[in-house]
Amino acid sequence: MFGLVIDPFGAFAKDWYFKPAKNHQPATTEPEYEALLKKYDGIYIGDPSKKELFLTFDNGYEAGYTAHILDTLKKEHVPATFFITGHYISDQPELVKRMVNEGHIIGNHSWSHPDLAKISDTKYKKELAKLKARYTKLTGKTEMNYLRPPRGTFSERSLKLGHDEGYINVFWSAAYRDWLRDQQHGADYAYDHIMKRMHPGAVILLHTVSKDNAEALPKVIHDLKKQGYRFRSLDDLMAERALPSKFW
Repeated sequence: MFGLVIDPFGAFAKDWYFKPAKNHQPATTEPEYEALLKKYDGIYIGDPSKKELFLTFDNGYEAGYTAHILDTLKKEHVPATFFITGHYISDQPELVKRMVNEGHIIGNHSWSHPDLAKISDTKYKKELAKLKARYTKLTGKTEMNYLRPPRGTFSERSLKLGHDEGYINVFWSAAYRDWLRDQQHGADYAYDHIMKRMHPGAVILLHTVSKDNAEALPKVIHDLKKQGYRFRSLDDLMAERALPSKFW
């Protein structure tokens, strides 16, 4: 006789998403999701009253485009946060060191990219600790403050675990379907999809495995600056949030 097996973690898992608004107005998400992020000091958007943008990249593996992206960021004096996995730091240590040397933030994307909402507390902590330890060994840096949950899945338990481990959970308010390497459509396609999602305070998620992103990024940055936007780092955002704020 077979009994009913209930996943004690997965039943409470949620998939992050944002609701883009028209005319470049700030994106929103579910009130429940906003409440959870507020409770555990998470991020998905900056101050919607300011023309500031926060550029983030997910780096699960290398496809040959990150160096070009770094060249663009260096030329344009744009800070970014790169969320890396264990595979990435093991396979591309020189690129990780370059990110650090050029002033970018390295965030934790877990060691093996599991669904953090569906693993045990012990496994969760090991995933983050192993990545951070390898990062410290490689760079000598001991600080790692930002966490992006793989696949954007989360639960209140997983948000709390990240918070308790000293991380700020970082989601996003601007993104598009850019991670499929066999579905690249050219720089113009990437440019159009990125630009139509932009809004004041956007936390932008891009994937470095996209050739389209790498090719579109110079024009994206140039035109957004022309529109009056300023690129800032997640550290800037958190410093502002520590002050009396109009958002949250």
